[in-house]
Amino acid sequence: MPRPRPFQQVDVFTDQPFLGNPVAVVLDGAGLDTAEMAAFSSWTNLSEATYVGQPTRPEADYSLRIFSADHELPFAGHPTLGSCHAWLAAGGQPRADVIVQECGAGLVRIRREDSILSFAAPARRRTGPLDDVDLDLLTRALGLQPDEVVAHQWCDNGPPWQALYLRSADAVLGLRPDAQLLDGLFVGAVGPQSPGADTDVEVRAFAPGTVGVFEDPVTGSLNAALAQWLIEAGLLPNRYTAAQGTALGRIGRVHVERLGEDIWIGGRCTTLIEGTATI
Repeated sequence: MPRPRPFQQVDVFTDQPFLGNPVAVVLDGAGLDTAEMAAFSSWTNLSEATYVGQPTRPEADYSLRIFSADHELPFAGHPTLGSCHAWLAAGGQPRADVIVQECGAGLVRIRREDSILSFAAPARRRTGPLDDVDLDLLTRALGLQPDEVVAHQWCDNGPPWQALYLRSADAVLGLRPDAQLLDGLFVGAVGPQSPGADTDVEVRAFAPGTVGVFEDPVTGSLNAALAQWLIEAGLLPNRYTAAQGTALGRIGRVHVERLGEDIWIGGRCTTLIEGTATI
């Protein structure tokens, strides 16, 4: 039988309500089966919904299942940060300074620094430059001239991102995506801001939606893979801030920092809805 369960809807990668990327968080997923989780996730009409549960591994603080509108995800960035924010706000007590989330991708470490939550970027499953056929398709699909692309790379860390580093943030904001050519692809673009801007780069992400292609407001997984690529390649420093969502009227801010062997992807979170969901 359905019953009330504690619920929050959190705006992620922003401290300004309605200007980040929202996630629905069910704080008690006990007893729900996969079909019930999938049905509620689809009903929310958000890019993702999550379900917090008891961990099965002793080193984890909680478990998390993550669903898009039509399938379960082993890991996703903004749902991870939004769920951790909701868990802490609901009284969750981590075992140590670093919070540990158990999910389909394994154990994900999350740290708190002032008002920013950050996750350690997961390892990429595929790297290396795109081949000529893929690169030609992406430049045509985004309305680019070949000389506007400075570098390109596979950035697959679950979602199979294909990424382009462009000459400028203006080039990123000027993209003209062709939904037919982008159908079924995960594509990211990044470019440096002009001097004096309050962020270092501009990012856009295009991914398969329930109908065609959609632009994601702020994307943790893409920013994680971009940071690993661009810092290693010397194209960006060990610490920088990315803007994303500008083209959609959002003010997403992703804080990136390399510490030792880890790259941390962080942002602020704001709870906008709190109550119960009957599932």
